[in-house]
Amino acid sequence: MKDRFNRTIDYMRISITDRCNLRCRYCMPDGCDKVSMDQILTYEEIERICRAAARLGIRKIKLTGGEPLVRLGCTDLVKQLKMTEGIDEVTLTTNGQILGRYLDDLKAAGTDGINISLDTLDPGRYEYITGGGCLEKTLQAIDLSAKAGIPTKANCVLQKGFNEDEILSLAQYAFDKGIQMRFIELMPIGIADPSRGISNEQVLQILNEKWPGLTEDDMRHGNGPAVYYRRPGIPGGIGLISAIHHRFCSGCNRIRLTSQGQIKPCLCYENGIDLKPYLKQSDEELEAALKQAILEKPMEHCFTEARFGSEEHRLMSQIGG
Repeated sequence: MKDRFNRTIDYMRISITDRCNLRCRYCMPDGCDKVSMDQILTYEEIERICRAAARLGIRKIKLTGGEPLVRLGCTDLVKQLKMTEGIDEVTLTTNGQILGRYLDDLKAAGTDGINISLDTLDPGRYEYITGGGCLEKTLQAIDLSAKAGIPTKANCVLQKGFNEDEILSLAQYAFDKGIQMRFIELMPIGIADPSRGISNEQVLQILNEKWPGLTEDDMRHGNGPAVYYRRPGIPGGIGLISAIHHRFCSGCNRIRLTSQGQIKPCLCYENGIDLKPYLKQSDEELEAALKQAILEKPMEHCFTEARFGSEEHRLMSQIGG
């Protein structure tokens, strides 16, 4: 459906858990207060919300967490959502640590794409930034996903003084593997320090100095705001998601559903509509509440502005960013 600014909203990110098997330093280094399972949406409730969303024109679903694969039955949810009338695409974002054991089931369920976090190619750095994760497991997961024929992307959040020296090696990795490497500007959510972020203008400059023939790719590679670049004749490519320095709010097509049932029209703000009470009501009332949340989607975020008290304070893992 269209929001009040005439944007088409057809994409919903769904956090199915706040739990994660890593402790990434820019996300939740000390963990977070776990929500009890009786406060988390059941899969049946998620399916019902998705049916209502589909009636409003939501066509694409991405499952997130925390780490979605730590919740039992995640692959079954993918299968059910793929069978939901009106839903055309179901994708998943993961850190890749346990993806290998679920990949066959995800493939069988019809998963349309997998995004895997990869902030460094250095094993020591990976262990440090993730709080104990194993780089080899993630690299194996990327290989297996791509070989399974599932469209695979790697997501990298660049930070000054940590991994900015790996821009070229990460890009080369994508070219070698034939996947899309997406550089995402650090967003000031939770404990993330915006002063450590690197603009994608800088990233593009570094890439162009190395590969002058880099050209913008007009081929569709996903549902989000990334601008993609490619080297002629070379598989794989680079995507830049510039939430801070090049706001894409005017073309934002998404809403978010937290694991506890709140619809967040914008990642930046805490406000939203709690759908839990409406799950006890009729389908029409649930759909009306979801529609209202879409209509309340703001024109743009406030990440680069003075704080006014309405910005999001929760950890990224708690809101399914």
